[in-house]
Amino acid sequence: MNGASREALAAARERLDALTDNTSVDAAQLADELAAVTALLDREVSLRRVLTDPAQAGEAKAELAQRLVGSQVSGETVDLLAGLVRSRWSQSRDLVDALEQLAATADLTAAQRAGTLDNVEDELFRFGRIVASSTELRAALTNRSATKAAKSELLRSLLGGRADAATERLVTRLVTAPRGRSLESGLESLSKLAAERRGRMVAVVTSAVPLSDGQKQRLGAALAKLYGRRMHLNLDVDPEVLGGIRVQVGDEVINGSLADRIEDAGRRMAS
Repeated sequence: MNGASREALAAARERLDALTDNTSVDAAQLADELAAVTALLDREVSLRRVLTDPAQAGEAKAELAQRLVGSQVSGETVDLLAGLVRSRWSQSRDLVDALEQLAATADLTAAQRAGTLDNVEDELFRFGRIVASSTELRAALTNRSATKAAKSELLRSLLGGRADAATERLVTRLVTAPRGRSLESGLESLSKLAAERRGRMVAVVTSAVPLSDGQKQRLGAALAKLYGRRMHLNLDVDPEVLGGIRVQVGDEVINGSLADRIEDAGRRMAS
């Protein structure tokens, strides 16, 4: 998102945080309702354009949104939607992207309240690795001719009772309503959003053998100092990373041995 849309999303995230600070608000229900509104506006292009038309008064658009969904969702969801349509958007589709992100954030907030946000981060990463290693599973989950019900049932068989409820909801929404994204990019976005919820960056660490607890702690500390933020490590093992390690933080890839990279990180901080 750019310009006005980015500002509108930032304001909406602040409103969502304020709402979910109230423990009486059911964050998981809020996520489901925001996802339902996302699906509605994704389908109804003309309605989406009306709600983002800069020539229309913000209050008029807010009243229209309330009439459309007010009887079907909670007051908190209506308030969030009203605030969104009062804002200015660079393009109409950005409104739907914002709603989708707010729905995911609400689910992550529910996990945070339950003390399972770390588990959700790890499960999203692990599920991405499982998909990447199984062309058959990926094909089943991305098959355009398969129904949403069939995909949901497949995910229940894979994740039900094995993963956090928030993980299952997030992955199911991504698979059944990809909105033009690849499964891999969608899972990566969710992982980043989960890390941001804890004020952390994500480092994908691939090593030839599993790292020891001491190595993980040293690597995490070095990366945190290097990037100036707490770091969540998503760990993977690939024997082809011969004797070394590969670290990816955002678009930056660091290759080299663990000892060399930690030593280099120290030199860079000292210079």
